Amino acid sequence: MTVNQLPVPLFFNTARVGKVWRVPYQERAEEAAMWREQHDIRPATRDAARVCLMLIDIQNTFCIPDFELYVGGATGNGAVDDNRRLGAFIYRNLLSITQICPTMDTHQVMQIFHSIFLINEAGEHPDPYTLVSLDDIEKGIWRFNNDLAGELCLDEGFGQAHLMHYARQLKEGGKYDLTIWPYHAMLGGIGHALVSAIEEAIFFHTVCRFSQPDIQIKGAHSLTENYSVLRPEITEGLDNRALGSINQQLMDRLLAFDAVIIAGQAKSHCVAWSVADLLSEIKKEDPAPASKIYLLEDCTSPVVIPGAIDYTEPANKAFERFEKAGMHIVRSTDPISTWPGFPS
Repeated sequence: MTVNQLPVPLFFNTARVGKVWRVPYQERAEEAAMWREQHDIRPATRDAARVCLMLIDIQNTFCIPDFELYVGGATGNGAVDDNRRLGAFIYRNLLSITQICPTMDTHQVMQIFHSIFLINEAGEHPDPYTLVSLDDIEKGIWRFNNDLAGELCLDEGFGQAHLMHYARQLKEGGKYDLTIWPYHAMLGGIGHALVSAIEEAIFFHTVCRFSQPDIQIKGAHSLTENYSVLRPEITEGLDNRALGSINQQLMDRLLAFDAVIIAGQAKSHCVAWSVADLLSEIKKEDPAPASKIYLLEDCTSPVVIPGAIDYTEPANKAFERFEKAGMHIVRSTDPISTWPGFPS
């Protein structure tokens, strides 16, 4: 049986998607209850086909213009336009989405990808968007800021040795060089919060479908980046110090769904690495489940910093690899009933 799409509620105002505002929870809850009755919306536990919508890092820091790491993409309006389409997609497909799984990049000041972590001979910290290579560290251009050692509970010399180890592991793993990012997604800050319009859609879905969102926090370890929701960039530091591992519990939950739809920011980083790790784990057992993954290509954009960084090509190549592996590249504006192999 094909599940019909619903209309988009009148309160969804696309002009407000690129702004921060308070979600009127009680008002939306009452409207959701009426919406449920009006459209005969069943509880998610009764879904014949179980569908997860994974929303990667749809936070103010990445999605609101003038915030720290706004993902403008090629057009400069990337994340805002992505979220306009994504919000409408959630409302239209309330009947098909069993659960929403938002991930949240979560950082504090003293982390390896923030400028405070590194210093040069003049006592200067690297500027945001500086790419720090293994060669830079070996030449002493950048070194660990020893003033952080005590606060991070690191022995003397360990910070510099770890920095060298980390850069080497990135290079050997074919990953991006260590990137110094602006301070972003700061725990407790407004940039960390979900985009208001998407938070509202998640809340509305929760009340309509009686389905609690599965929020995943990532990125808190001081000694590694964590682009992927499934694992950190580097899982093992010096002296076999564990920096993290595959999030097997989340992996198992995702693969238990009949379909997983993925959207979010940025296409070149957290989306690409999350999907790559998902595919890697799938291939270990059976490549067939890759066909249950659907990537919303019009609800994600790459990191593009005019005059500094443009990850459009690597992002597109990553999506090409995913498609060749059996995943589906789809558009939010197409009815999901037309998506290849989508369960009904």
